[in-house]
Amino acid sequence: MGTISVRTTHVRGTHDGDASPVGRDGSPPAGRRRGRALAARLLGLLGACALLGLVTVASVAVGAKAIPPGEVLRALVHGSTSVDASVVLDLRLPRTLLGLAVGAALGLAGVLMQALTRNPLADPGILGVNMGASAAVVVAIALGHGADPSFSVWFAFAGAGIAAALVHLLAVRGRTGPAPVRLALAGTAISAVLSALISVVTLLRPDVFDQFRFWGVGSLAGLPLSVLTDVLPFLAAGALLALGLSGPLNALALGNDTARSLGAGVRRTRVLGLLAVTLLCGAATAAVGPIAFVGLAVPHLARAFTGPDHRWLLPYSMVLGAVLLLASDLLGRVVARPGEIQAGIVTAFAGAPVFIALVRRRRIAEL
Repeated sequence: MGTISVRTTHVRGTHDGDASPVGRDGSPPAGRRRGRALAARLLGLLGACALLGLVTVASVAVGAKAIPPGEVLRALVHGSTSVDASVVLDLRLPRTLLGLAVGAALGLAGVLMQALTRNPLADPGILGVNMGASAAVVVAIALGHGADPSFSVWFAFAGAGIAAALVHLLAVRGRTGPAPVRLALAGTAISAVLSALISVVTLLRPDVFDQFRFWGVGSLAGLPLSVLTDVLPFLAAGALLALGLSGPLNALALGNDTARSLGAGVRRTRVLGLLAVTLLCGAATAAVGPIAFVGLAVPHLARAFTGPDHRWLLPYSMVLGAVLLLASDLLGRVVARPGEIQAGIVTAFAGAPVFIALVRRRRIAEL
């Protein structure tokens, strides 16, 4: 019988105890690259959480009135009847908690709107939620109930929900649900009508305008903790719903046909996404008034660390949204001592250059 010769080959990049090949260019294997990317994203998220912790501490400890750190800690741990303790517990702590919740909600809502409309320049206000809440608050003030935040918050949330429902009904056509273009057009039309309504009421009733102008700029100041407890269930429900849509949103980004082939329900994803945006943005606007540019800028900041993967983009946006809003509120308190600049004004000043940069970058990319 003949002999069978066995030819052995050496696999490049392997050795005893390591059977993972390297790429032709000497790059690490795919599994190792994915592990490094996962570790980098996790470390980035932990770093963002650490930054949020620092901003939260600063928001409680720093303000228009200088309070020693020891007195701040004593008020938080033991409580006190002093004036300094009252400032910390009754003013700074509620606005800090509101900033955390509202900032996280607006960051999530911004990611959802940009994913659902496939427009990187989309903002949660495209649903008409901000205008709906504003119009409802104007009505509440005109009826004599606007001075009580715990009462007007329900008017604002109801107005935001009605506006979002009208936009959705106008945009729905066929089995795929609201298309991005129809959604933007319907939102623009509803917002224009509601803006005209606000102008009519405030021009005819100067007393309504005097009260509404403070709510309309968006501020965390002077709100009791009861406002947060009123909207917290809606914010929590919207956040859980948004986080649960991370997988379908990844599929939807590949196109309707590809999403269906991957088993994602296009219509269901869009409807649930719009519901989450309504809950998040509606409750946030009802609590503190319209806050501009947080929902637009935060998703782009998060994508610099996560890329387009919504499984990471959503939690990153939650944390960075809270950081941005709290930092804006803190900056407004510090630069205008002994007064303060409302958080909505600071975010508008900070967000306008970001928006211009995004528009210019997108225009250059399309040339």
